[in-house]
Amino acid sequence: MGTKILIIDDEAPIRKLLRVTLEAHGYTMIEAATGQAGIVETGMQKPELILLDLGLPDVDGLDVLQQLRSFTTTPILVLTVQEDEMTKVSALDYGADDYITKPFSMKELLARLRVALRHAIPSVVEPILTFGSITLDLSLRQVTRDQETIKLTPIEYDLFRLLAVHAGKVLTHRFLLQEVWGYHHDETAQHYLRVYIGHLRKKIEMDAAKPQLILTEPGIGYRLMPPATE
Repeated sequence: MGTKILIIDDEAPIRKLLRVTLEAHGYTMIEAATGQAGIVETGMQKPELILLDLGLPDVDGLDVLQQLRSFTTTPILVLTVQEDEMTKVSALDYGADDYITKPFSMKELLARLRVALRHAIPSVVEPILTFGSITLDLSLRQVTRDQETIKLTPIEYDLFRLLAVHAGKVLTHRFLLQEVWGYHHDETAQHYLRVYIGHLRKKIEMDAAKPQLILTEPGIGYRLMPPATE
């Protein structure tokens, strides 16, 4: 039996497409056509990942997300036709692990699923994290490239540590500002964050003008890309 995935979406053709595609890749699918049904199925079936559409007929998708997060840490990937930044930011702030905008390619969806599942494996965070040639030693608070130490300021280190520990996930401006500085979410603070991300990229990236590790999610936040896996 493959990894169990719950799809909460009121559109039958979308559920069918996802079921056929994901079952072909070895996943086991559970379906729910309403938010309330999805909440019940989550409690009963204990899925290992949830695909949640925000446009549900009975309950607002963000409300469903909040209810799910009140009793489960299962990774939740939000599906939405809404492209506005505030909806995406709200979904991430309410506990979504990632989001994907409809219409989407199955290749992208499968990649996002693999990342979410990889980081959902219950385990203690390893003391040493590796991203290509970059290594972060959490116990020593040390970052190296090919065994050469990269000197980071305390704030730069805290930013990189957060991004690394949550690699593959979008971290919103609000989350980063609160975790590193305790700041409220405003335009001045966002500018401050952009400056420090720029400093960090100059030290971490091979080419800061074309970042490959620390990616910007416009208007939302940042994501540290984990190493590619087969």
